[in-house]
Amino acid sequence: MQIGMVGLGRMGGNMARRLMRGGHQVVAYARRAAAVKLLTGEGVSGAVSLDDLVAQLAPPRAVWVMVPAGPATEQIVFDLAAKVGAGDVLIDGGNSFYKDDVRRMRVLREKKIHYVDVGTSGGIWGLERGYCLMIGGEQAIVQRLDPIFKTLAPGVGGIPLTPGRARGAGTADQGYLHCGPSGAGHFVKMIHNGIEYGLMQAYAEGFDILLNARSEDLPEGLRYELNLADIAELWRRGSVISSWLLDLTAQALAENPTLSGYTGYVADSGEGRWTIMAAIEESVPADVLSASLYARFRSRQEHTFAEKVLSAMRQKFGGHVEPPAGG
Repeated sequence: MQIGMVGLGRMGGNMARRLMRGGHQVVAYARRAAAVKLLTGEGVSGAVSLDDLVAQLAPPRAVWVMVPAGPATEQIVFDLAAKVGAGDVLIDGGNSFYKDDVRRMRVLREKKIHYVDVGTSGGIWGLERGYCLMIGGEQAIVQRLDPIFKTLAPGVGGIPLTPGRARGAGTADQGYLHCGPSGAGHFVKMIHNGIEYGLMQAYAEGFDILLNARSEDLPEGLRYELNLADIAELWRRGSVISSWLLDLTAQALAENPTLSGYTGYVADSGEGRWTIMAAIEESVPADVLSASLYARFRSRQEHTFAEKVLSAMRQKFGGHVEPPAGG
C-alpha cells in the first residue's frame, strides 16, 4: 500500500522504516532535509515539500502526520487539507487532544476528506517491537487502512491469548484496535498515558524507599544497604509487578546504579493533564493518576512557597525549626 509520512523524528522515521520493510511504498517529508535524505538512502521515496508529497501519492491518498501535538499538527493537517482531494485520508498519529480530533474531523468532512486519529505507543523501540495502535474514525476508512496498521503493530508474537478470549475475535491481540469514532483513538491513548504516569510514579517511589532504607534516621539494626539494580532484576523474574517499565528501570540501574546522569526534572506532555480533566468531567475519582501528575510538577521546582508556608506554620504553632540548608 502507498502512504505518505510527514514528520521523521524518533517515531516517524522508524515508522516509515517499518512500513517500508513491510512492503509498503512510503513517501516521506520533513522540514529537515537531512532526515528525508537519510530515509531515501534506505529506500523510502523522499519529498521536498507537502505539494511534492501529495503529487507522488495516487488517489485515494493516505497521509500519516507524525509531528508534535498542538499547533504543529494543526498547521500540517490543514496545510494538507488544502492540497489533497475528496476521498483522501489524513491520519494523525501523534498525541493530539481528542476534542481537537472531533473538531478537525468535522471541518475536513465538509471537504469530503477523511480523518483518522491513531494513538501510538512504542516509542523508540517500535521499529523492532512494533507499535500499539489505538484508532478512531469511520469504520470503512479504518478498514481500508488495515494493511498499514497491521504492519506497524507488533502482531500476536509470543504473548499467550488471554484466557476466555477467542483467537481471531478482533485485532486487539495483534496490537491494534479500532476503538470507536473520531477522537476515540486519542482518548484511549490519553488514558493509557495517564496510567503510565501512575505506574512510573509507583516504581519511582518504591525505589526511593528502598534507597533510603540506609538512612541514618533509622535505628542502626533496621538500616539496609540494598542493591537496587539487583532488586530490579529480581522483580523482572516471576514477580507480579514485572513489566516493560520495570525492564527499562532495571536497564537504567544496571548502567548507572546512582542515576547520577539525571537531575530528576520530569516533564509531562499533556496527556496526564487531559486524563485528569476527563476524570473531572466524568466525576470519576483518579487519586493515583492525579498525584502522579502533581509529582511531575513538583519535580521541576525547588522548595515552593506552599512549603515555606507549611514550615512557617509548624514553627509558629509548635516551635519546629527547619534543619540547616544541606543538613
